[in-house]
Amino acid sequence: MRLKFLLDTNVVSEPLRPKPAPGVLRRLRKHQDEIAVPSPVWHELRFGCAQLGRSKKRTAIERYLADVVAASFPILPYDRAAAEWHALERSRLARGGQVIPFVDGQIAAIARTNDLVLVTGNRKDFRLFEGLELADWTS
Repeated sequence: MRLKFLLDTNVVSEPLRPKPAPGVLRRLRKHQDEIAVPSPVWHELRFGCAQLGRSKKRTAIERYLADVVAASFPILPYDRAAAEWHALERSRLARGGQVIPFVDGQIAAIARTNDLVLVTGNRKDFRLFEGLELADWTS
C-alpha cells in the first residue's frame, strides 16, 4: 500500500489521552499502512517525553513511541525538497504579513513534497499553506 497521510503531533498522541477520540482511533487502524510521521513531529514527541520526570507516565509514552509509532509508521525527513518548498511558502506568507511557526512549516513542507494529506486537529495552524491538503480525524 502507498502512503497517503502524514500525522501531526496531536493525532499521533491522541491514543495516549484518557479518552481518545473514537474517530481518530478508528482511522488510525483503518489507514495504518498508509500513514507516515514527519521527523519534526517525532522530535516534538521525543522532546515532550524527555521533559517528563521518571514516572509511569513517561515509561508508558516511551513504550508507545517505540513499540507503536516508530515500529508502525515510517518517519519522513525534512529534506532538501521540503526545505525549498518551505522557504518559498515562508517567504510568500511573510510578504503578506503572516508569521507561521517554523516547525509547522516543516511539517507542512514534508506533507506537500511527499504528496500526502496532513492529518491534524489544528487545521487553523496550516490553512495558509498553498496546495496543502488537510484532514481532521477527530469528528
